[in-house]
Amino acid sequence: MYRILAGDSRDLTDVGKFIDLINEPPIKLRDLFNKNSDIFVTRAPGRLDIMGGIADYSGSLVLEMPIAEATLAAIQKSDDRRIKIVSLHVNSSKCSSYEMKLGDLEIGGIRDDYTAVKSFFSKKHSYRWASYAAGVFFVLKRELGVDFPIGARILISSQVPVGRGVSSSAALEVAVMQGICAAYNIDIAPRDLAILCQKVENLIVGAACGVMDQITAHCGVEGALTSLLCQPAEIGEPVKIPDEFEFWGIDSGVRHAVAGSNYSSVRVGAFMGYRIIADLAGLAAERIGPGLIRIDDPQWHGYLANIDPAEYEHEFSSQIPGSILGSDFLEKHDGTTDAVTTIDPAKTYAVRAPAEHAIYESSRVREFARLLTKSVSEDAENRLGELMFQSHRSYAACGLTEPCTDRIVEMVRDARDDGLLGARITGGGSGGTVAILARRGSRSVIMDLATRFAAETGKAPYIFHGSSPGCAAFGYLRLGAKLRSSDGI
Repeated sequence: MYRILAGDSRDLTDVGKFIDLINEPPIKLRDLFNKNSDIFVTRAPGRLDIMGGIADYSGSLVLEMPIAEATLAAIQKSDDRRIKIVSLHVNSSKCSSYEMKLGDLEIGGIRDDYTAVKSFFSKKHSYRWASYAAGVFFVLKRELGVDFPIGARILISSQVPVGRGVSSSAALEVAVMQGICAAYNIDIAPRDLAILCQKVENLIVGAACGVMDQITAHCGVEGALTSLLCQPAEIGEPVKIPDEFEFWGIDSGVRHAVAGSNYSSVRVGAFMGYRIIADLAGLAAERIGPGLIRIDDPQWHGYLANIDPAEYEHEFSSQIPGSILGSDFLEKHDGTTDAVTTIDPAKTYAVRAPAEHAIYESSRVREFARLLTKSVSEDAENRLGELMFQSHRSYAACGLTEPCTDRIVEMVRDARDDGLLGARITGGGSGGTVAILARRGSRSVIMDLATRFAAETGKAPYIFHGSSPGCAAFGYLRLGAKLRSSDGI
C-alpha cells in the first residue's frame, strides 16, 4: 500500500480518491506501477475565465479563477526507455492508454524540431490526447536540455470537463510537467513551467492559445483571481474576490475547442489589425520568415492591448478594414508578428472586430480589476456586470458566440434583480462555459436558471462553483510502498 512520504494532500477530496485508486486499482491498472519505486502525485485545476479571454495573445490584462475541478497525475520513473500513459475516463471504469519509446520522438536527433513532433502525433488521431502529456518530455529536452535516460509510467485522472472552455488541456499539461519535474528532480520556476506548458499546446498539440490557462492552472491562488498581464506573462498580485460576490460557470452544452478554425481566424485577424495599425503609425518592419515580420514598436511594444481606445478611435479606426482576403493582406503587408498562426491566402479574415476586441477588452479588464478592489456599491455592482455584458457582445462581434451561450447571458441579464449581475462567454468562445458574477448566496437563482435552460434546450448544464489551489501551491506528494527511517517518519 502506498503512503504519503512527503507533501500535503490539503484534505482535498479528489486527492484522497486518487490515492485510493492507486492503492486499489482496477484490473487494467494493476501492472502500471512498480511497487519498489516512489510515485509522485500532482494536481492542477482548470480555470474560469472571468475577464480577458482571447485578448491574452494581444497583451491584455486577464483575470482568471482556478476552479474546484482538477486533473491529477501520478508519475513513476520506469526501468526502461518507454513512456506509458493511462488516462481514466470521467465517472467510468474505462481508460485510454498510449505507449511509446522515448526514441520515437528522436529527442536529440536530426529531427529535433517541433514540426516533426507535431506531425508524429497528428498522424495518430485516436491518440492525439496523449500529445498533451508525452509532448512535455520533448519540450523539456528541447528548451532546457533535460536528458531522460529512462521513461515513465503516467496515470491521469481528471474532473475538468473536456470541451467546456475551462482549460482541461492546460490542467493536463501542468499536472504532468510538474509531476515529471518532481520525479526527475528538475527545478523550474512556476512562471517558466507554465510558459513551457504553453509550448506543448502551441507547438506540439497545435492550438494557438495564449498563456493565461497554464499560468492559472499552475500559479493560481484559491479564492482569488489570477491577475496576468500577457506581455508576455507578468503575474500580478492575486485579486481577492470580495465577500459580497461569487462567481459561477454554466456550461452551454456546446463543445468548445481552442484548436477550432473560428478561434484561430479571430487571432489571425487581431494580428492583422496590429500590423495595419503599425503601418499607419509609420513603424518600421522587416520580414524574418514566410508570413512573419518583426516590428520596431517603442510605442505599444507589439501589443494591441496597449493602444488607448481614444487614440484608436481618433487615429486609426476609420482606416481598419472590416475584412480582408489573406492573399491581399500578404501582398500589401507581407505578414504578421504572430509565429503561432499562418495566413491562408484563399481565406477572408475579419480584421476590425478582432482588433477592436483586443483594444477595448484590455480597457474593460483594467476597470473590472479596479472595481473589485474598491468598496462594493450598487453603482459598482452595475458597472461590473455591464463590463461582462460588453465583453460578451464583443465576442459576438467576432463571431465567437452561439445561440446557447447567448441565451444563458440573456437569462442572467433578466435575473439582475435576483442577484445575478453580469455574464460573458469564456476562453476561446464558440461554445463552452458562461461565467457569471453574482451576489453571494445566489445558488437557488443559479439552479433555477440552469433548470430553465435545460428545459428550453434539452441540455443539462454542468455548473461550476468554487475554487482550489494552483499546481505550484499544491506542490507534489511523494508516495512510497513502505515507510523508511530515512524519511523521518
